[in-house]
Amino acid sequence: MKNVVFMGTPDFAVGTLEALLNSNYTVLAVFTQPDKPKGRKGELTPPAVKQCAVAHGVPVYQPKRIRDSENLVFLRDLNPDVIVVVAFGQIIPKEILELPRYGCVNVHGSLLPKYRGAAPIQWAIIDGESNTGITTMRMDEGVDTGDILLQEATPIAADETAGSLFERLSAIGASLLIRTLEGLEEDKITPIHQPEQSPTPYAAMLSRKDGEVDWSMDGHSLDCRIRGLLPWPGAFTWLDGKQLKIWSVAVRDVMSEEDEKALPGTVLAAEEDGILVKAGKSGILIRELQLEGKKRMEAGAFLRGCSIRPGTVLGRDHSAAEDV
Repeated sequence: MKNVVFMGTPDFAVGTLEALLNSNYTVLAVFTQPDKPKGRKGELTPPAVKQCAVAHGVPVYQPKRIRDSENLVFLRDLNPDVIVVVAFGQIIPKEILELPRYGCVNVHGSLLPKYRGAAPIQWAIIDGESNTGITTMRMDEGVDTGDILLQEATPIAADETAGSLFERLSAIGASLLIRTLEGLEEDKITPIHQPEQSPTPYAAMLSRKDGEVDWSMDGHSLDCRIRGLLPWPGAFTWLDGKQLKIWSVAVRDVMSEEDEKALPGTVLAAEEDGILVKAGKSGILIRELQLEGKKRMEAGAFLRGCSIRPGTVLGRDHSAAEDV
């Protein structure tokens, strides 16, 4: 095995591409998604994988549809020994899956068969998992259902966010991919067939609306959800009709009888160390937050510019605040 074609798009895939570029393998070409408009001006922005490939002088191809016949012809001409796929973002047809001698090897951000789908890293945190990891698998026509090649587990820290876990798993995935290719070449890997049913729900892609906080959730579940949504789409609620993004929280279980009777989303206290809000049968202490149109700041600094009275109810249909 020598020649590799790489398919990937976001930051998560860059670490694996860089590992290949720094190895004894030859990256013949990189396939990634087309440039997309970003920001208020809608300027076309290249994917992170494209930026990495261009910096290393690797040819880049950005087909709108990888299944179009000209891409299959082109890949046959390249004749790669293996195609490495990391969060590419398109379904790869059977003709391409079966083209390379060693098939298409995918780097997936969970311990399959758990968390098949587009957002495995976020959902592992949201669901309160204590550990997760990386799986390399030989792709088939299903969604993350191919035979498992290698796996490496890692614990999920109590304060872990999706952003910090993305970075750690990206590094683990890069190393595991190289070990996988070496193991395949030396015939030292016995693929493991996955069961048809996954032990966890499909890890569906998240949208902006998933970020709205449901204060009826218990504090521990809400803490996991907020961390799993960072940095995108981010968790948010509403204060005086303005969107309030929540960056950092802590769970507070000890509450008075009076506090326990309060509506979910009610501000119980607003002090220098945080804004205590009723969540389910416990409390959430908001430590970092960002009001629409303002900068991200710690709770104490926020309260010096915006007075929030205990009894205020956060949410789309509630809340009252005073500028000071």
